[in-house]
Amino acid sequence: MRTSAVISGALAVLLLVLVAAGWSPLLSLDRSVAEALHRSALAHPGFTHVNRVLSDWVWDPWTMRALAACAVVLLWWRRERRTALWVAGTSLLAVGLQQGLKALVGRDRPYWTDPVDSARYDAFPSGHAMTATVTCGLLLWVLALHWRDEWRGWGTLAGAAVVSVLGVGWTRVYLGVHWPSDVVEGWLLGWCCVAVAVLTYRRTTPEGEDSGAGSGGSRMGGRR
Repeated sequence: MRTSAVISGALAVLLLVLVAAGWSPLLSLDRSVAEALHRSALAHPGFTHVNRVLSDWVWDPWTMRALAACAVVLLWWRRERRTALWVAGTSLLAVGLQQGLKALVGRDRPYWTDPVDSARYDAFPSGHAMTATVTCGLLLWVLALHWRDEWRGWGTLAGAAVVSVLGVGWTRVYLGVHWPSDVVEGWLLGWCCVAVAVLTYRRTTPEGEDSGAGSGGSRMGGRR
């Protein structure tokens, strides 16, 4: 976990510097990929509509935040309040980081004379990609605290989380509202936030305390 946090953080900083400096090879790659996908979106309106539904509803940041909020409420109700606060705090810090970088970089979104979708605020990093990564990562972590060793549905949920994170990034570029590097930065920053949160949680957990962080942890985890 520590290695992935360092690597994702370092790559996120590098990508941030390249975008802020306007490194031409990266900008050219962004433009070429975005233009090719935009042509495809115009040529396949049915598929474009599916992408809009997935992006604007299924994987929308507010949908993801609602899932995180439900997890926080459930954890609080089960008296796992430390874990609940960790999920809530990480989610809020990620939103603040995302919005701060958007304002700092001030990158324009792709402009099209014939757009298939629209979005507000600055482009870098992708809020959809970052929010999905943070939310799915935190939810999988919480589930792993309780069920991973015994629950057969773990693999299915992990697969759904990966599909959601990768899928929302695809939809944002396909719909022409983000550059590819915006999405990659969202993924990198999102995972870095999750990894750092998990690491700090482990380091600040009193020795001998159950990983479920509450009296409900052992019940949710089944017999040990």
